[in-house]
Amino acid sequence: MKKIGLTLLTALIGGAVAVGGYKLLEKKQSAQLSFEERQQLHYASNPSSISASTGNLDFTQAAAAVAPAVVHIKTTYERSSNSRGEDPFQDMFEEFFGAPRGRQRQQSQPAQASGSGVIISNDGYIVTNNHVVEGADKISVELTNKKVYDAKIIGRDPNTDLALIKVNATSLPIVKLGNSDNVNIGEWVLAVGYPLGLQSTVTAGIVSAKGRAIGILADQQRQELYQQWRQDGGDPNNVPASSAVESFIQTDAVINKGNSGGALVNANGELVGINAAIMSQSGYYAGYGFAIPVNLVKKIADDFVKFGSVKRGYVGVTFQELNAEVAKGLNVTDINGLYVNSVLPNGGGAAAGLKKGDIITKIDGNVIYSSPDLQERVARLRPGDKVKLTYKREGKEKEVTVTLKGDDANKSEKPNGGSDRSTAELYNKLGAGFIPANAQIKKKFNISSGVVVSDVRKDGLFAAYDVPKGSIITSINGRPVNNVDDVESALGSSKNEMVQISGITQDGVRYKSAFPLK
Repeated sequence: MKKIGLTLLTALIGGAVAVGGYKLLEKKQSAQLSFEERQQLHYASNPSSISASTGNLDFTQAAAAVAPAVVHIKTTYERSSNSRGEDPFQDMFEEFFGAPRGRQRQQSQPAQASGSGVIISNDGYIVTNNHVVEGADKISVELTNKKVYDAKIIGRDPNTDLALIKVNATSLPIVKLGNSDNVNIGEWVLAVGYPLGLQSTVTAGIVSAKGRAIGILADQQRQELYQQWRQDGGDPNNVPASSAVESFIQTDAVINKGNSGGALVNANGELVGINAAIMSQSGYYAGYGFAIPVNLVKKIADDFVKFGSVKRGYVGVTFQELNAEVAKGLNVTDINGLYVNSVLPNGGGAAAGLKKGDIITKIDGNVIYSSPDLQERVARLRPGDKVKLTYKREGKEKEVTVTLKGDDANKSEKPNGGSDRSTAELYNKLGAGFIPANAQIKKKFNISSGVVVSDVRKDGLFAAYDVPKGSIITSINGRPVNNVDDVESALGSSKNEMVQISGITQDGVRYKSAFPLK
């Protein structure tokens, strides 16, 4: 009898050791998995029965599955200089759309703000916008079940306006990661978040467009880089350029202040984007919302966990987006694709044989219609990864494989390897910020191109020559401009240290001006 009892005890101890060892190994291995792989394991044991609801417009299943995993993020700013008003969504994006920038308040109480976030791993990882948590002294996360957790920042990336935070909890609900490449224009989507101080809110709409670049991240980043560069006494021949990535999914699902960092999901309840911005003159919903594609989100979040920072690869070329007007100015026949302005000597593009004047038409077999088509796909990759680029040279189409290089091969090199003034320096010397003129503005003033002057700095040329904020610049050096990339490219064609601009005031008065860049 004793022998049988001893055998049973030995078996129990052995089993416990085996299970414990397995759990430790499982935990160690799971740390090496991407968030998508972790979710595949989760959903293999927790199958989802949600089906698309396109036919009967019933989103109840998708909403019920997603809402518990979209959290309310509340931030506190102890220092008065960090006061942002009621919502970081308001502070960052109201300036872009014409409202005053966040009112810095001297106050005895800490400033507070709020946004949204999406749980993507049941052990507490939450993705949100960078501008929701940037500068926060304290971050708290509240779930729909009223449980509140303190959160810590795992990583922030201003280039994509994404951040990953974590709470100390387990067995949390998650939103299933989808595939933003499969999102179609006209497809039904839901926006889930915490707008205007309300509790969990679900709205529905359709995908209005894909690959939208609205200039907001690049414009803000250029201004911040310029200010930091000046404070550091930077080299005037090496002004830092923006590396922001914008390729938004546009939707008419209602998005408001507080939705920042919330979920954009398809009718299957799969995450296809992280809500980030609205386009509105009032700062409130006016029909246009923008979300960061989830395929980019997955890469950035994985980088934070695996490397502690974003590993970004570069092709190593500067380019401008082609259209009929730009093609005419460059004397080329193609009106689609990206015209290569310069090739960095130590970059991947140079090693693969790309040259100035080439027109990049495809990436990995996908047709390029605009800058985001290239930028987003490259932003999903890391140094050492390869991409296939199709390009035209002298009317002949060719294909080349480019090995992406890291920051070291790209940041310090000047276009063409020359000592000429860089376009980034010229851009910053203007002392202005620009955003694309929307269709309403173009129709109102009967113009086919234009960027709105969103900011004028006191120390810049625009201020010196009385170019006001709110005016529309239609061309620079005879080239039509529709976005910040066009502005930089047009400045690169300045002759005799002079820049010529054509524009129209908010009152409809057309003007032309020329001034030296010295």
